[in-house]
Amino acid sequence: YNRWMILRPCFLVIDREQFGSISTRKLVIETAKFNVITAYSSVEALETLKKFPNVDGVVLDAGLRDLPCSELVVLLRQFRPEVPIVVVGNSERHPCAGSIKRLESFDPKQLLKILQQIEPEMSAKIDVRERELDEAENS
Repeated sequence: YNRWMILRPCFLVIDREQFGSISTRKLVIETAKFNVITAYSSVEALETLKKFPNVDGVVLDAGLRDLPCSELVVLLRQFRPEVPIVVVGNSERHPCAGSIKRLESFDPKQLLKILQQIEPEMSAKIDVRERELDEAENS
């Protein structure tokens, strides 16, 4: 087994689809060298979780239009009861029970901090590898 091999955490990002762009959350999470699978509706999220059940966590936009957030969390937990779910969105406008963490607004640094806490060992290995690559490039 290769010492450079890092099994990167993988997150399912459930985001609202926007014309002409991909998920900003996806880009932020991938910048931290995590893997991302993206779904743009509740139905797609459920089907994606069935197809890829071993994700390390879920990042959910509380403002999805096709299903209330709390209902989607219940359905996600039917497939993976223990999966960490991070909900992003205003809790007054979009109440959502059953999540492990809540971000009231999309703060990229806060989101990454929460995701790193979900997989701290893997996150630490990624950080070490990044420093090694930086040192090798600068020497």
